[in-house]
Amino acid sequence: MGAEGIILGCTVIPLLIKQEDSRVPLFDTTYIHAMAAVEKAIN
Repeated sequence: MGAEGIILGCTVIPLLIKQEDSRVPLFDTTYIHAMAAVEKAIN
């Protein structure tokens, strides 16, 4: 109904729903946080 993206805010949801299941972008918060931690550790 007009959503431009969906936040997967629970760690289990990305195991059940994949990008190919949705027509709008999915945002896996576990992945986003993990990548931010890696970036911070590297820099």
